[in-house]
Amino acid sequence: MTEKIIIDENRFMRTISRIAHEIIEKHHSLDEIVIVGVKRRGAEIAELIKQKIIDLTGIELPSIDLDITFYRDDRENIESHTQSPIYSGASNYLSIQDKIVILVDDVLFTGRTIRAALDALIDFGRAAKVELVIFVDRGHRELPIRADYVGKNVPTARNEKIQVRTMKFDHCYEVALLTK
Repeated sequence: MTEKIIIDENRFMRTISRIAHEIIEKHHSLDEIVIVGVKRRGAEIAELIKQKIIDLTGIELPSIDLDITFYRDDRENIESHTQSPIYSGASNYLSIQDKIVILVDDVLFTGRTIRAALDALIDFGRAAKVELVIFVDRGHRELPIRADYVGKNVPTARNEKIQVRTMKFDHCYEVALLTK
């Protein structure tokens, strides 16, 4: 498999900054916003965006790290490759009732992960609105899901992979395109 770095650390952080600015510009007030990161890398990206918003506005948004394991429609495929899924739940319970939820994930591909995240959000209340932040949109949608904030659009072949790498899990910030 060959690898090409398409976003280096400097561009990665500029993208975080741009998304944070877009969120701030779109909302007159940040009072009703909750930021929700899809575990694993989506949660780390959400934390980076949250920190950038603090740096820019002095406002700390309430946040949740959301595990969608049991909401996925491909659980049986995952379970056949591992002994059993590890579910860690949400980082904390926070009502999203009548709030604007900024849902954050690393890669948008078929849309199934986001559908599962939307299902999981119902356990936290009925949001007034859900906006989607995606770090890399690679296309190939199977569900009618579109991001409100996109770090980078990267058209890919179905056999290619996008790997968003974060400090917590990969010891770096970058995005790689992997081809066979």
